[in-house]
Amino acid sequence: MKDLADIHELVSELFNWPTTKEEWEQYRLTKEQVQHFHDFGYVSGIKLLDTDCVEQLCKELAEIIDPNYTGHSLFYEFHSNESADSDNILFHSLGHWRITQGFHDVLWNPAFVMAAHQLLENKSVRFWHDQLFYKPSKHGGVVAWHQDYSYWTRTVAMQHLTCWTGLDDATTENGCLHYIPKSHKWGLLEAPVLAGDMNGIMNYLTEQQKEEFKPVPIELQKGYATFHHPLLVQGSFENKSDRPRRAFVLNVFADGTVSNTDEELLKGVPPIKKGEKMQGKFFPLLYQ
Repeated sequence: MKDLADIHELVSELFNWPTTKEEWEQYRLTKEQVQHFHDFGYVSGIKLLDTDCVEQLCKELAEIIDPNYTGHSLFYEFHSNESADSDNILFHSLGHWRITQGFHDVLWNPAFVMAAHQLLENKSVRFWHDQLFYKPSKHGGVVAWHQDYSYWTRTVAMQHLTCWTGLDDATTENGCLHYIPKSHKWGLLEAPVLAGDMNGIMNYLTEQQKEEFKPVPIELQKGYATFHHPLLVQGSFENKSDRPRRAFVLNVFADGTVSNTDEELLKGVPPIKKGEKMQGKFFPLLYQ
């Protein structure tokens, strides 16, 4: 199978890349949305996909979750169930942008890259990695409370951003994302096991932080996204509903971010020496 990481532009007709300043303007977040991100650590309800796009991505997801799918070797990680509990399933993968056209092209979705550019303080946007999360109906597992950057200290400076997009309507019943508003101002905490104990993070909080720990559910219609700061505390509960909860995540950082390790940054990706700029085939520039 062809490795789509070799292609740093749209390969399908899911999106149209703007060619003028006027065409880009339709995708800009408002000043109020940007300010909400800085004040609370997130901004939600941003439409990124139409119905046709959602249907295409759901079709691709259904194909690639099969461990025997052609191109499986291109994943950085593939967990049919990252949970230790076989009755609470959390499918989680990284690297699918290399495998299917739709998941490749969402990186170059104009609505996504423009929002990312603004939320990264108008800096150029470079790709870090993608993720897929699938919580099946009735048996969907948790994603424990965590900060994304607690797993990413192998890259510096901390100028990262996460975008979570639903492929199903996400509600409290089927395990939607929850945030702790303003927790991005707490500093870096220890990294818990991602699919472990929901209360594990409490061991790392001060008494004041525990008092401020007031989760807010981020319910979204499918095709809509939420962006959050790399230090925002977030997690999601079980899915015991009759509906699945499927979503993909795009993680980016501002151009100029460098490697903080001499080891692999992602499984199978050639190391970038500590102190050298993150760039090349696996970390393409999305918006300049």
